[in-house]
Amino acid sequence: MGILFTKMFSSLFGDKEARILVLGLDNAGKTTILYRLQMGEVVSTIPTIGFNVETVQYNNIKFQVWDLGGQTSIRPYWRCYFPNTQAIIYVIDSSDTDRLVIAKDEFHAILEEEELRGAVVLIFANKQDLPGALDDAAVTEALELHKIKNRQWAIFKASAIKGEGLFEGLDW
Repeated sequence: MGILFTKMFSSLFGDKEARILVLGLDNAGKTTILYRLQMGEVVSTIPTIGFNVETVQYNNIKFQVWDLGGQTSIRPYWRCYFPNTQAIIYVIDSSDTDRLVIAKDEFHAILEEEELRGAVVLIFANKQDLPGALDDAAVTEALELHKIKNRQWAIFKASAIKGEGLFEGLDW
């Protein structure tokens, strides 16, 4: 039945395209998520210097996904990619509690950017498969998500390695 509705909406509205930025600190799992979404499997990755751009087809939406490196030296260049962005996927390493304050500060700086005012925000509390990982409620508190009043946002527990939570986030 779901396939019938997907085909019906696709024929009525056609395929839609969206530009999505995948942001987060280095080693949060951004590239692993990108390739899990695109190819359905985990690929061996190295730290992203610069960016990866891939097209991901999900239901009747085609996403142009920009995975930007998260190292401290690269973060100032994120703003070069902000124009025409419809959504942000912000990835948190839920097991890296030492850098949650940095992740929060970077996240709120992104939300203040004028060119991203209309973008919806999906947060993946990634690496739920690791011991000591904070759940989505703890990450919500650490990121002070309750302060976001002017845009749509959602947070999902995820494990890029296991493929858990990713499609639930996209369904949102």
